[in-house]
Amino acid sequence: MLSSLGSPRQLANQVLTFGMILSTAFMIWKGLCVATDSSSPIVVVLSGSMEPAFQRGDLLFLWNRNLFQDSGVGEVVVYNINGKDIPIVHRIVRKFGVGPTAKLLTKGDNNAADDTDLYARGQDYIERKDIVGSVVGYVPFVGYVTIMLTEHPWLKTVMLGIMGLVVVLQRE
Repeated sequence: MLSSLGSPRQLANQVLTFGMILSTAFMIWKGLCVATDSSSPIVVVLSGSMEPAFQRGDLLFLWNRNLFQDSGVGEVVVYNINGKDIPIVHRIVRKFGVGPTAKLLTKGDNNAADDTDLYARGQDYIERKDIVGSVVGYVPFVGYVTIMLTEHPWLKTVMLGIMGLVVVLQRE
């Protein structure tokens, strides 16, 4: 078996190369987090609530504007709600007050009502601290890969297996 894969040195080199690729991707992600001041600088639209502005599967680029300016009405933001794992992409439709304590009401462009039903129990608005980032750009439909991997978990295993085989069987 080992002879078909090459020498132990070659196998170790391939494993280390695979590890370097993974660590480089992680460093790029963390660099983007620092540069954008956002815990998640890239997100995928998972529902049709923002159509026609954003479609399901669009990849959104975020910038957290906490330090630079206030969020305003009409701005599309990604925010977290206590007790929910998945961030929400919606537009600010009303604003009460100014600064970091301003109360913000959001709504999906394709939704009939505002987001008060989505907020945590007893919460009528979101605040600036809830916002992960503001949408500054997007790439259409690229996020469908993420949606497919989320909806079909077995695809993750298949994809990781194929990537591992390619690295191990690759000849230099």
